[in-house]
Amino acid sequence: MYRRWTEAELITLEQMAETYTVKQIAFRLKRRGYYRSELAITYKLYTLGYSTRPTLDNYSCREIAKNLCLHPTTITKWVRQGWLKAKKRSIHCYQVRSKDLKRFFQNPPASIRKRIAAIDPQVISYLVG
Repeated sequence: MYRRWTEAELITLEQMAETYTVKQIAFRLKRRGYYRSELAITYKLYTLGYSTRPTLDNYSCREIAKNLCLHPTTITKWVRQGWLKAKKRSIHCYQVRSKDLKRFFQNPPASIRKRIAAIDPQVISYLVG
């Protein structure tokens, strides 16, 4: 059964979209009397154009690769080799915390040190904050 989103729900959702995860939004909506599943919130955020990352300071390999102008499998290889610490979100998707990414950029492995040094410092500061 589909229930339309009310204007008040949408306003609340848009206020929380940039600062909270889907699970936190669901909890906060429930406290305000709006009962929506996490899946419903995810779909609505997607249709409104907001990010639905599990945690806002985490990046997928694809997001990192896009910013660094690399292929996503390159980032995945770094994770699999243990150079870059990450958490597995699904079979083919890893989640890299910004602090782990910062640690990686500060002390890259010797074999790719020149490659990391060639990356624009502004892009790195954008990713790690």
